This record gives sequence, structure tokens and C-alpha cells, in this order.
Amino acid sequence: MVTVDEPKTGKHRRVQEDSPDVHPATTCRAALTVRLAMTPELPADPEAAAALQERLRDSVLTHDPRPPRFRTVAGLDSAYAESGAVVAAVVVLDIDTLATVDTAVARGTTRFPYVPGLLAFRELPTTLAALERLETTPDLLVCDGQGIAHPRRFGLACHLGVLTGLPSIGVAKTVWGRCDEPDAARGSVADITVDGEVVGRALRTQPGIKPVYVSVGHRISLDTACAQVLALAPKYRQPETTRRADHLCRTLLRDTVARG
Repeated sequence: MVTVDEPKTGKHRRVQEDSPDVHPATTCRAALTVRLAMTPELPADPEAAAALQERLRDSVLTHDPRPPRFRTVAGLDSAYAESGAVVAAVVVLDIDTLATVDTAVARGTTRFPYVPGLLAFRELPTTLAALERLETTPDLLVCDGQGIAHPRRFGLACHLGVLTGLPSIGVAKTVWGRCDEPDAARGSVADITVDGEVVGRALRTQPGIKPVYVSVGHRISLDTACAQVLALAPKYRQPETTRRADHLCRTLLRDTVARG
């Protein structure tokens, strides 16, 4: 079970017009919010959660929307404290300039146990609360976790994509499945397979640096997912979406722990 706290301000900080990495459209857009495509089910026990993943996996679409054109992209990340406190951050970027367009956060607590393959159920309520506090609707979600490279082919990126109806990608730091090492050059890839099925790719975002592991979440092809992740990582191993969401998440968690 997870409970989500409503911050007293209702929002985290909003990016300011004079911030150097803020897109000018931030201050003149109409307010939009992420609306869920379906009501989330949040089982309290691992057996029911695994059964839900099995049931929802057939909803995943592994092809591009028509046309596959993305103007904004959101990075999502979560962090935990030993107390059970959980925080989630969403950072929306302009996909061409990588300027920050919007941010939102949420705090909560989780009692769902730590079970590999079921981490989504520790993160979903707080992550969804943060998404619903955005003032813009992103065209693409990039999750710090797995998509179909998952024991039941339904990782966090799939779950968020199906619930929101938005195209989504999983970008993981560790591989689930089997894959060879990609060549050392930036942009090199190697397929990730499970029982002979391709479920993702190891993608080298920087020369000679450990790859990231990309898998489809929902409403996107693997080719497009890899191209988008590579474009989002011009300087570092991790895409800018993940880097900025992670930074915001860590800051919020420190503040949450300090406040008790």
C-alpha cells in the first residue's frame, strides 16, 4: 500500500522565466495536465501485483505512433528512505534544445515489499501524483527502469505508458536478459534477448563508457526508442531526462528526511 502526501503548496518549484535552461514557451502555454487513460489498480500483495502485470502486458504497443514526432519529453525518477518515505520527480524537456519546460514532484509512503520485478508498485502512486501536477503534457516518457525487458514483459515504463496512454521508454542502468557488449563507438548497440526474443538493446551513449539498456515501454518502436535516448544523451551516459529527474529527486528526498 502507498499513500501520497499533498505538499502544502500543491506544487514543487516551477521553473522561472529568467532561468538559463528554461524554454520560452513555459510562461505562455495554456495549462495542460496528464490525464490517465485508465484507472490504476494498486494491489497490496505481490501475487496479485504479478497477476496484474500478466493481465496488462497484452495492452503494450511496440510500434510508433503516427507520426512519431515528439516535441517534449519527460524524465521520471523515484527515491526512497529507510522509513518508507518515497519521493517522485518529473522533469519535462524541450526535445530539440533540452531546455527544461516543467517540473513536478510528489511525496508519499510505501508499504509494498521490495520484490524484484514488482518495483513499479512501490513507485506508481507517487509517480502518477507527480505527473498529474505537471502544467504541460509531455509527448514521451523516459523512465529510469525497464520496459518489456522484464520477467513478465511489463516493467515500470510499460505500466506508466499503458496508464497514461503516452509513448514511453525504459532506460535501465543494468541489463535484464542476455546481450553482447556493443562496440566502443557512440551509438553502437547490441540486442538484449530473453529465451531468444529481443526485448531491448544495450546502447552506447558515450564512447568507451558502459552502455544503458533500452527497452520499449508503450506506443514506440525499439529503433525510435534508441534514437531518442541517444539524442537525449549528448554529453553523459544517462539521458538528460534521467539526470535532471534524479537530481531533483535526491534533493527532495534529503529535504523529506530532514523534515522527518
